[in-house]
Amino acid sequence: MSNKLFEPINFAHGKPMRNRFMLAPLTNMQSNEDGTLSDDEYRWLTMRAQGGFGLTITCASHVQAAGKGFSGQLGIWSDKHLPGLERLAKGINTAGSLSAVQLHHAGRRSPRELIGEAPHAPWNDEETGARVLSTAEVEQLIEDFILAALRAERAGFNGVELHGAHGYILGQFLDAENNREDRYGGSFENRSRVIIEIIDGIRRRTNAGFQLGIRLSPERFGIVLEEARTLAQQLMTDGKLDYLDMSLWDVFKEPNEEAYSGKTLLDYFTDLERGNTRLGVAGKIMDAATARQCLDGGADFVLIGRGGVLHHDFPQRVKADPQFESIERPVTRAYLKEQGLGHVFVDYMAGNWKGFVADE
Repeated sequence: MSNKLFEPINFAHGKPMRNRFMLAPLTNMQSNEDGTLSDDEYRWLTMRAQGGFGLTITCASHVQAAGKGFSGQLGIWSDKHLPGLERLAKGINTAGSLSAVQLHHAGRRSPRELIGEAPHAPWNDEETGARVLSTAEVEQLIEDFILAALRAERAGFNGVELHGAHGYILGQFLDAENNREDRYGGSFENRSRVIIEIIDGIRRRTNAGFQLGIRLSPERFGIVLEEARTLAQQLMTDGKLDYLDMSLWDVFKEPNEEAYSGKTLLDYFTDLERGNTRLGVAGKIMDAATARQCLDGGADFVLIGRGGVLHHDFPQRVKADPQFESIERPVTRAYLKEQGLGHVFVDYMAGNWKGFVADE
């Protein structure tokens, strides 16, 4: 079994990560409605940095006001967010963890009642009432992702991660349903162009040591596995990304597409060339053994989500006990508050994750 979990890992840019544990970017709904940082969100994230995570990523942080995806979302679309972001970066970095903001725009998944207008999307979508973005608006979207990265750099973060997964706007451009007639739709090359131009712009306009990653989905949300593999291969070998974060939902599940059965989703990405780009995987990694299995299977690091909710010090617990397993669920509200979750986050877990929080 792998003994690499606590070996440092170098990236193409910037500082190394002290171990192979990255906190997954997690929706928690506990910042202020104007996007400014709350004390609860600060406590939640800095506790994970103090608990031994090698890189601590924020929740999805929207790069445009109209890209808000959920109530209590951390914002990075205005300089008014800078004081809180500066405080957060300092708190994470002081604990010895690398820090990153996940850059996000919900696209057609932006609730109209939150943003006060029709959601924005690559195409007119009757189901959600989203309206199509003009070419000029797509260009502005790209610029706003880049400006958000520059804002994160000014705030003192080590880097950013682009949220290209789970059917949000970057994933919507990748969707085969995106049949725009300009250079951002139709062919796979055109559908991936938004992501490529954002990456190019961030790399060109930030300092040499600024780190850049991306989260991708391998399937669902209109994503075809072979296209996801093609994009992953391209992004890992072009020398601009530091890491690729594959959100697999379950690291050992087989693909939904029957033509690809017989191998796990993990296998379909660990066999790709990756140049100097590091590959991380997320999906039901709740114990030390599963984390080791992922590295033995070819991943460079693991992203911990629900395990990190349950244990602010998940990496430290694994280091102390090679047989560590997350606490059995459901857990009490009092237990989660001890782990640094504010009451809004606890309510979110209770309402959205069946069997996670005990009825009281």
